[in-house]
Amino acid sequence: MSVETILTNADIVMPDEVIHGTVLVRDGKIADIDHGRSSLPAAVDLEGDTLIPGLVELHTDNIERHLMPRPKADWPSEAAVVSHDREVVAAGITTVCNALAVGAVSTHPVRETMLTEICHTVDALKGERALKADHFLHFRCEISYAGMLDLLEPVIDHHAIRVISVMDHTPGQRQFADIEEYTTFYKGRFGLNDGELEKFMKERQEDQRRYSAANRAEVVALGQDRGISLASHDDATEDHVEEAISDGIVIAEFPTTKEAAAKSHENGLAVLMGGPNMVRGRSHNGNISARDLAEAGTLDIISSDYIPASLLYAALIMEKSVDSITLPQAIATITRTPARQIGLEDRGEISIGKRADLVRYRETGKVPVIRSVWREGQVVA
Repeated sequence: MSVETILTNADIVMPDEVIHGTVLVRDGKIADIDHGRSSLPAAVDLEGDTLIPGLVELHTDNIERHLMPRPKADWPSEAAVVSHDREVVAAGITTVCNALAVGAVSTHPVRETMLTEICHTVDALKGERALKADHFLHFRCEISYAGMLDLLEPVIDHHAIRVISVMDHTPGQRQFADIEEYTTFYKGRFGLNDGELEKFMKERQEDQRRYSAANRAEVVALGQDRGISLASHDDATEDHVEEAISDGIVIAEFPTTKEAAAKSHENGLAVLMGGPNMVRGRSHNGNISARDLAEAGTLDIISSDYIPASLLYAALIMEKSVDSITLPQAIATITRTPARQIGLEDRGEISIGKRADLVRYRETGKVPVIRSVWREGQVVA
């Protein structure tokens, strides 16, 4: 027996236009879209709110925050994953790639113990139908970390991997080309004094010299052999982008300069920037503004990064601040485009036959308020 839901009296954001009308959901998929308003008693009146596809998140490390809410305060993995799941769904995210660190930059990396446990926990909770969002994995590989490949090997064939990114947080380049920014960030993060920080930086630079090239080559080969989407992280120069192109990278995550973003975009890499950057109008560590890239036409995807609620908020700010960007185009950066980058063609747009992953929101003042979320036609928030 078919299960139907009628959602009516909504501004529906289609791939190329916005219409006011009705969406018919049947058996978890969009069965029909109509410009009129339904008068059927069973229809759900959305009261003129905006209806968009469920958001697709490619890079959020929010799950790690729930596992370690404060330094040295670990939290049970099952409770952490469930809390993270509820937070992302409340933000309208129905498909999430959990970005898990493979390796770290600290001398006592707690993340070493998290990776395999999180993979197993997410699998178990999905099997018990305890999660509301559709969860996938994104492995963020710190290529300058000596034991990175040892951490990656046990989980590289996990069925839920959709993205592998190559990262290098060595001081003096990429995200931390400005040593003062690096000093400020890591002093605060690890509580190091000047002498400890100087030693820490020298160790990281030596690690890069010894391990980065070989680790990067191996990670790229592992991803290519398995058909997993590859991403580069914090490209800053044209040489970085050339390396990404030669490695078969398809996503340029958080490029730090206009030049790197432009070259990536021109060569077919999807440029991804952070929602917090877009909302605040600037990077937290002095790199390029996401708004500047949107105005230049070189921004393709927005990620919530470390604040799930920033995703829809950022897309709407972009639409309002850049004259050339329409609402459907802005919404595509958080729905259709990221979905296609990881091979999920069944979602990300309100079209007949697509999954009924849907979000209802209303703008109150300057902030979007999410009022309802459906995943495959079922209410999840």
